[in-house]
Amino acid sequence: MATPPTAATQAPVRRERLDRTARVTVALLFSAWLVDYVDRLVINLALPSVGREFGLDRTEQGLAVAVFFLAYALCQIPGGLLADRFGAKRTAGWALLVWSAFTALTGLAGSFAVLLVVRFLFGAAEGVFPAAAMKAVSERTTPGQRMGANGLVSSSNALAAVVAPVLGAPLIVAFGWRWAFFSIAVVGVLVSVALRLWLPAPAGSAVVPVGPAPGGVRTVLASAVMWRFAAMFFGYDLIVWGLNTWVPTYLNDERGISLTAAGAAALVPAVVSAVAAVAGGRIADRLGGRHALVVAPAMAVTAVCVLLMASAQSLAAFVGWLTLAALGAGLSFMPIFAVPMRSLPAELAGAGSGMIIFGGQLAGVVAPVVMGTLADAVSFRAAFAFLVLGAALAAALALTTPQDTEGFLSALHGRRPSEVAADSTRTEAGSTETDNETDNETDKEPA
Repeated sequence: MATPPTAATQAPVRRERLDRTARVTVALLFSAWLVDYVDRLVINLALPSVGREFGLDRTEQGLAVAVFFLAYALCQIPGGLLADRFGAKRTAGWALLVWSAFTALTGLAGSFAVLLVVRFLFGAAEGVFPAAAMKAVSERTTPGQRMGANGLVSSSNALAAVVAPVLGAPLIVAFGWRWAFFSIAVVGVLVSVALRLWLPAPAGSAVVPVGPAPGGVRTVLASAVMWRFAAMFFGYDLIVWGLNTWVPTYLNDERGISLTAAGAAALVPAVVSAVAAVAGGRIADRLGGRHALVVAPAMAVTAVCVLLMASAQSLAAFVGWLTLAALGAGLSFMPIFAVPMRSLPAELAGAGSGMIIFGGQLAGVVAPVVMGTLADAVSFRAAFAFLVLGAALAAALALTTPQDTEGFLSALHGRRPSEVAADSTRTEAGSTETDNETDNETDKEPA
């Protein structure tokens, strides 16, 4: 009988092709994430119309975005715990159905106050989904498939940045901003049904991490190293949500570009970001962690490009620098998750991913409001320059967080890496002895 695979025996993990279970999982979760992200991005396209209808300044428009992310962030960890308790499939399916209902209710908001309440509840429903989705992937892939599969799923976010302006902007122009939300709600219900019907059962084999089990949810939630990964994702998402929220309004208000044309201008950066997210996942698989090799240089490039974008004189130059910034950010996405998701067992994947996503979504609270205030009080150039702080934070934490499973688990437990390695050796030796005894007893059984 073979010894169960461990992270030590699999490091570095060879990248594997996706089997049928993984492919179906990726396709369904890609669709669900696409709806999730389009739901969030359409409000950015609608902000000029919403602002005119309700008489809002840019700070108030930023608040309409931020209130969603406040609830979204607060529900990340509870969402992970729900996924660990009730299962990823059930949690993700219900989350998708409920948030689709609030998407439709967004289109019925009759005042700014009602809009804020609906957006908050909308964010709470969507906030349950991400950790459940990552857990679903972890349960249905091997370590050699995991980051590549997550990269494919996550590329839906960048594709949504293409779909939202291409479909949402014409709907808003032709029928008003409310009908954009009604339309997306219908799609969300259909994807929810597909997820419930066709998401495969979890794979039978579990991967055992190096050394002792991480100690349960409390150990993970109380871990300083997990919060450092969450802070790294905060830095990354400060850039992503700052750009996603304010680029359409900037192009519409400051450069006089129509909403449809502004959406078209965002197509190339969005496509580049989607390709980069897939590439980042595959690179993370090949590196077996070591996220600093990707995140630190990518964030440095992103910071420079954001500064040059903020001072660009022509639209072509603005879009060009925005595209390069999207490339750097897209490459960084999956490597931030690589070490924790490769190291934590499947039963803790929901809580772990929820913590990291929580950090990122706090950036969705901060970036829209701070940038809106800076745009009102100073200029959009100052608002975009603010995003450099996110790149600096992500790069610094990429260089100072554990780069592999052994280092991560030692930090999680507050132990030396050599002690974790010794525990791993003893665990493997014990497993081998047990397997040999079982094989010997089987050989003695009569024919």
